Amino acid sequence: MPHPAPPGTAPPATGAETLRLYRAHLSKGRATLAELFGSHLEISSHGAWLTTADGERFLNCGGYGVFFTGARHPVVMDAVLRQLHTHPTATRILLEPTVARAAQALTAVTPEGLDRVHFALSGSEAVETGLKLARANGRRRTVAMRGGYHGKTLGALSATAKDVYQAPFRPLIPDVTHVPYGDAAALERELAAHPGEVCVLVEPVQGEGGVVLPPPGYLRRTEELVRRHDGFLVLDEVQTGLGRLGRWWGAYLEGVTPDVLLAGKALGGGIVPVSAAVATREAFRPFDKDPYVHTATFSGQPLLMAAVQGTLRAIEEEDLITRARELGERLLPQIRAVAARTLGGLAVDVRGRGLLIGIELAEAGLAGELLIELFNHHVIGNHSMIGSSVVRFTPPATLTDEETGFFLTSLEQACRALVSGGARLPDDGESP
Repeated sequence: MPHPAPPGTAPPATGAETLRLYRAHLSKGRATLAELFGSHLEISSHGAWLTTADGERFLNCGGYGVFFTGARHPVVMDAVLRQLHTHPTATRILLEPTVARAAQALTAVTPEGLDRVHFALSGSEAVETGLKLARANGRRRTVAMRGGYHGKTLGALSATAKDVYQAPFRPLIPDVTHVPYGDAAALERELAAHPGEVCVLVEPVQGEGGVVLPPPGYLRRTEELVRRHDGFLVLDEVQTGLGRLGRWWGAYLEGVTPDVLLAGKALGGGIVPVSAAVATREAFRPFDKDPYVHTATFSGQPLLMAAVQGTLRAIEEEDLITRARELGERLLPQIRAVAARTLGGLAVDVRGRGLLIGIELAEAGLAGELLIELFNHHVIGNHSMIGSSVVRFTPPATLTDEETGFFLTSLEQACRALVSGGARLPDDGESP
């Protein structure tokens, strides 16, 4: 028998009531988008599964990369709950051991030489930290990549080359240039034109760009060029780090050590929001000199730091890096096979690394339709904010064989439903 609600507790929300509140207080556009997916209310989660208010369960292969360890992983939950019941928020006046241990644990798994940490909440804040460190070290020009995504705060947005996001907020941060991703020659021209002045901001794989993989050797060549021209390298691993690519960091794929490495999304174990900028001692020196030059009230708060420690412990204890690599190596060819036998020419490409996998459709509208069909077959995927024709999958590394089978079966059914619903290739006059 259910317990009665405490006095003053609101009655359980309905879809209609929640939509009304969204429209009244949050976003009309977000409410309209929710209606496309049936106005379901997500109310609980565990592992790879999400449960709605009406009792339906969905395999969560989305979440924008947050749920690498799954939802409510017991190791992370235990760490967070213990901290919650002892000391969740610090004064930031006295020394606090949880943040010190979290920094030690994080730097233990980053490339050698990255020993200093600034903790934040969102990926955008981590990007801002990296850009500010570059400026504090004299690199006041930024070169970012076309198709890259770094967030929507002002500095991060300046580096995110998509007109629809930038246009309402111009003028943005000055002296930001964009070059093609994977084009080392174009990058070298920018560095050579402004020696000693350039910060290069790059992702090992462009997640929001549509799971775009660079040519082999590109990251290593990027680092070589940055060092040759006395630049500053910020590697944005907010989405790719912490095992998502089948290695702790995309930096390890080519032996790269940036001046600053950015982490986020999965760092809080799918429980709390936390990000980090991890820097070399030299790059971090301006922040060492003045502890108040770059601060935030909730940076390094104990509850978040407990989650960081629990997340890193769960990844190591369960060898989730190896699991992500092996699962990705199995899933990628299977997804390609499903797309080939169901979508035909509607699928332009299937690509990925580790558990960051994308299906590129012939046009953006098809990607939206496939996401809805996946939802109708109880799988959650994501669109890509820059590569809008790409449906992206970021399943947890805890996915079981049974859950993997469910995903592949549902994907095939969703693809067939998309085709049977009348999806077609764009006409010659339409833009893919």
